[in-house]
Amino acid sequence: MADAERTIRQIVSIPAGIARHVSTLAKTRKTSANRVLVDLIEAGLQSKEAEKERFFSLVSRLTESSDPSERKRLKEELARMTFGG
Repeated sequence: MADAERTIRQIVSIPAGIARHVSTLAKTRKTSANRVLVDLIEAGLQSKEAEKERFFSLVSRLTESSDPSERKRLKEELARMTFGG
């Protein structure tokens, strides 16, 4: 989170097990549970953005490829990303 960013108070409910895990992480890192939650949320958002960029990169490679075996591999990889498995 950028220092210049304005903070907004947000109330969320999280499962007890996750709350315990966050509390343990906070104690281990010697920081607040709030800081741990913010770090985890930021990491999750960055991960989702990277996943999206990877998806579009694969789509781009698929459209540009003329090699049938590479196209098949790319389609399979895109299917795994989309549907899991």
